[in-house]
Amino acid sequence: MIVRIMGEGQVRVAESHLPGLNRLDDELLAEIEGGDHEGFRKTLGALLDAVRSAGEPLPDDVLQPSELILPAAEATLEEVKAMLTDDGLIPG
Repeated sequence: MIVRIMGEGQVRVAESHLPGLNRLDDELLAEIEGGDHEGFRKTLGALLDAVRSAGEPLPDDVLQPSELILPAAEATLEEVKAMLTDDGLIPG
């Protein structure tokens, strides 16, 4: 799956990493719904770090359609809340 982190670029992440990413996404969703800004910041960082470490960066001159778009690390709780679907940031 191709994942774009806004402001950073794209990475290719194997489907086998989705369960772990979904756990972080569920935690992030709960923190957003609860207005937990400190927890949100920590979990967003952990989610982005997990994508970076699990993924293989695509070269800057290669542009693939992104199956998933994640916010930048400095995104606010309100900005991320606007990006959410019923499943959070990561479908499934």
